[in-house]
Formats: sequence, structure tokens, C-alpha cells
Amino acid sequence: MISSDKLKQAYDLLKPVLGARVSVAKEHRMSYSRDWSPRHDKDNDIPDIVAVPRTTEECQEVVKVANKLEIPVYSFAGGTGMGGGVQAWKGGIMVDTKGMNQILEFDEKNMSVRVQAGMTIWHLNEFLAKHGMWLPHQPESKQASTVGAAINCDNDSTFGVKYGKIMEAMTSCKVVLGTGEAIEFGHRKAMMSSTGYNIMHLFVASEGTLGVVTEATLRVNYLPKTRNVMGFYMRSIGGACYACEELMTSGVQLESLHINDRQRLFFYTHSYRVKTGKEPDVPDWADAILFVSVAGDSDMVDFMSTKIRDKFKDIGAEVKEQEIVTGYWASKHTLDFEPFKQKWPDSQRERKFGAADPGVPIGNVPAIHDKFVELSEKYNQKILGMTVYNECPQKLSPSISFAIFVDDKDPVNVENFYKFVKEMSESAIELEGTMSTYIGDGDRLGGFNKLEHGKSFEYVRKIKSLFDPKNIMNPGKKFESRWIK
Repeated sequence: MISSDKLKQAYDLLKPVLGARVSVAKEHRMSYSRDWSPRHDKDNDIPDIVAVPRTTEECQEVVKVANKLEIPVYSFAGGTGMGGGVQAWKGGIMVDTKGMNQILEFDEKNMSVRVQAGMTIWHLNEFLAKHGMWLPHQPESKQASTVGAAINCDNDSTFGVKYGKIMEAMTSCKVVLGTGEAIEFGHRKAMMSSTGYNIMHLFVASEGTLGVVTEATLRVNYLPKTRNVMGFYMRSIGGACYACEELMTSGVQLESLHINDRQRLFFYTHSYRVKTGKEPDVPDWADAILFVSVAGDSDMVDFMSTKIRDKFKDIGAEVKEQEIVTGYWASKHTLDFEPFKQKWPDSQRERKFGAADPGVPIGNVPAIHDKFVELSEKYNQKILGMTVYNECPQKLSPSISFAIFVDDKDPVNVENFYKFVKEMSESAIELEGTMSTYIGDGDRLGGFNKLEHGKSFEYVRKIKSLFDPKNIMNPGKKFESRWIK
């Protein structure tokens, strides 16, 4: 609990700097009380103060005040995270980064753009499209997800198998550290460097525990001229994994690559049911569905598409109903939905989306899927399904969403969800993988993540204290969990 005197001092010091962009009104603070992580519908974490800086310098003033008074600081962007990474559960100042939403420089010759971290990926790509370019880091939440959130959360991208995640595009970033100092990390516009240490990479997936990212320089790409998206039914998850390896070694340059189990397809075909009024016709023998896309010049796309189809010709696995592929791709990328008739929020009216997000080697995907089914039944969780993303350029690197529907009106069901996450995380370690690939530690895996890191976790603590000596930046995250012991 932070004393009322400290909070009043903080507000009085910030008011001359931010004016109406700092508030203690409950109606303003309520908007920052939750993200998309499963929790009881009555639970919330309301910050004490909300501040909306528009520049790095204003953000510095906020953090300097917090540092002086030893008040926690949290950075908030789109609020679509699913791990409690922005929950202000120790009270303090919520910094809404969306006020920092300007393009600072566009260098077309060097295919580089510098932006404030509060700009959404959607709006950045609207600007870049006018110049025939794009930022290929494309999370499904891109209409809300900001550049800073992509860095802090290290979220997945639809096109990771070709372009990777945000770190593959980031060449430098400016960060306001816990001391209030603003430091540039990185190599300006060069994509790689062998000098010093790659400290910039520490901020990827840091969840705001080291500082507030306020600006970033990103390498952008030319927009592909054409794209083809295809779907293939597979007899087993293991068979789909093997097919992915076959495609990767065939010489075809895949742009996206996703494996879905049978249950997950029905979630992603919501728009199909809206348009056709019927369930998709999925063969009884199909336990998995593989979706791929290729992009580039039209002749190359035609060649690669033919090559891919030839790979599957013998088993007749191609999805024939184009509406299924179109609906899936709308969910993943185009976001072309019927107004008020999309899987979000339609699917959330009775139960909430929750997921464990481990990563395991490609050969162990069937084993951890079996564990998913077992633990969902054990903890009475309604299965939504599995999607395997691949997020490393030109190699298979399963980033897996094991999704279920959580009854947020039932506290026991919510608690059981986190027991499910705990055991899924333990299983991932046993299968030589990682606990989290895109959600992060948040307020769920903190401390428990030592199981993955072992003795090296002490160096994580030392890094935290170096950048944030008073432990005011998103305290608790990475090192404590409210859910898993």
C-alpha cells in the first residue's frame, strides 16, 4: 500500500508537466485495471495515478518522480496481453504509452523507420503502405498492439517463419530506465554488430521491468506483390510436423506456417459459419490442419504453390472449401470480419480465452499436445484447441498456443486454469522446451520460471537491479507470481 501523502506529492509534481494528461479520477484509472489474462470477473488492479506522456522527456519526468518517491511504474499499451503483464497489483503510476504515437523519421533509401513506441503496428503499416513497404511483424492484435508492446512482450507474428519477430526488425531503441535516465541502445540502422554487448536485446520480452521503451528504429521491407494462402488436412499432428520439415527442406520459401489441431480449426472458422450458416466440412480422418502462405512475384508464387500442392497430392489433403481458408486468414491477418460477428468478442460472452504458451522442439509437439488434452480434462477446462506458430526465420521453432475457455465467473475454474498452466509449463521443460513463447512471465510465471533458468536466474536479478535499482519498474513481474507457487 502506497501512502496517500506520497501519491499526492506525485500528482502535484506531475500536474505542471502533463496538465490534464495526468489523472487520479477513478473513471480514468478503471480503464487500466485489467488486460486479457483470465481472472475472476470481479478482480481488478486499479492504478493510483494514470499519466499519458507524449515525449521521451515527459516520460522521464514521470519516472524521475516515481524514483524519487519510490512509487511503482507500469507501462500500458493496447492491454491485449494474456499474462497479467500490465497489472498494477502493487499500486502506483500507470504510464499510457499510446500518447507517444508519432513517426519520427522515415528513411526510404535505408528501408528504416523510427517511431515512438506508442504507435500501433496497424497505423505504422498504413503509413508504410503508401510507400510500398511494411513492417512484417504482424501479431493478430496489431490494431491494438503497439511497437513498444511488441518489444516488451515479444509477441508472435503471423509471418515469423520468414521474417521472425520484432527483434529481427529492431535496430535500436530508446528506453527510460528506472532512474529516469533515457538511453539509446542498439546500432542505429545497421542490422548487426560485433561491438560491445547486444544490450538492446535485453529489452525484448522484458515486460517493462527494466524501463519504458519510448522510441524504436525498425528495418522495414517491401510489400509482396501477391500472396497465396493454402490449407491442408493432415491425419495426425506428428504427420503435420513432418510435412513442415519436408516443406522447409524442399526449397520453397514459406511466408507463414501454422499447425492447428482439429478443435482449434472450429474456432478459426467462425466467419465461415457466419457466412454459410453451417459447420465446416472437416474429414473424419483429419486430426490436424496445416495452413501455409507464400508471397512474392506472381510467377514465383505460382511455382511455389504448385510445388507445395504436389507435396500433398498423394494424400489428397488440400482444403477444397476456399471459405475455410479465407476465414482462417481473416482471423490471422486481414481482420476482414462481418461487423459485430467475429470470433472476438462473440466467443468471449460466456467464457474467456486463456492459454498456456510453451515451446518445444518440433518432434515433441505430439507429446505435449497429448499432455494438453490430459490436463484440460484433469482441471475441467473446456478445450478451444492448439495452434503451432513458427517464429524463427527459415527454421521450425514451435511457439504453441494451447487454448481453453475459462469460466471467469467461477473462481475455482480460474484457479484451475493456472494449475493447468503450471503443469503445461513443467511438461514443456521435461520435453526440452520453454515455459512461454509469446505471453511472457506476467503475474503468472514469475519466480516459478527459475525451473527453466536454473542458476542463471540470479543474473536476471542482477540485470534488473542494474537498470532499476529501486525496483519501481513493473515490480513483481518476472520474480513473483500471484497464481503459481
